[in-house]
Amino acid sequence: MAPLLNSGITAEEHDRLESSLNYADHCFSGHATMHAENLWPGRVSSVAQILQLVNLWTLTLQKRGCKVLVAAGAHGLMQGTVLSFGGLQFTENHLQFQADPDVLHNSYSLRGIHYNKDLINLAVLLDSEGKPFLHVSVKPQEKPVKLYACEAGCMNEPVELTSEVQGHTFPVMVTQPITPLLYISTDLTHLQDLRHTLHVKAILAHEDHMAKQYPGLPFLFWFSVASLITLFHLFLFKLIYNEYCGPGAKPLFRSKV
Repeated sequence: MAPLLNSGITAEEHDRLESSLNYADHCFSGHATMHAENLWPGRVSSVAQILQLVNLWTLTLQKRGCKVLVAAGAHGLMQGTVLSFGGLQFTENHLQFQADPDVLHNSYSLRGIHYNKDLINLAVLLDSEGKPFLHVSVKPQEKPVKLYACEAGCMNEPVELTSEVQGHTFPVMVTQPITPLLYISTDLTHLQDLRHTLHVKAILAHEDHMAKQYPGLPFLFWFSVASLITLFHLFLFKLIYNEYCGPGAKPLFRSKV
């Protein structure tokens, strides 16, 4: 289950398995698993349930482009789980964060993402107004390799990621049609060229996207409420008019005899 910890494998096999962690083919394709309730049970009380859960995770990762990671044993399975949780996917030239922008209402952090022998930490955070933003930091492992990143659409010039403590922040932008929220690559030219291949129609700030998704109650509802209020006041006015001004109305003041 953990071949990287097996002292009996050759150096070549160890290097091959370790390299599979650094660039995980096309893992993980599909929507994020963070909201898949069957993958995150509230309670596991028997060995049979644990084995069933492990088999479910293994099958999910294998069917979503993570066969190479699963073959690397426990280390690869953990890496695939981290990628799947946030909707991170490797492509031929970059790592992309393709979380659903409609569900970014919680803060969470994904740490230790292997990419080209470096470790990437990616966090979804909320500012004082509850608006989400992305925080990225890098922990170099060996010889430093330049990494670059750009937000959705890559319309702004990609920035170089460094190992500085404060890391880097990116706004959550949403494109139409929907594309990944963040791209990370060792190839600066690739990210610069990517903006011309996405063919997006518009790029919105996250709050503007959510306002369009949930515009509030429809006009017909408010029109109905206004109509009911108007009818009620007309009915009330009619009662008062009939009471004091209609036929047989009572005099407002009694005359003294």
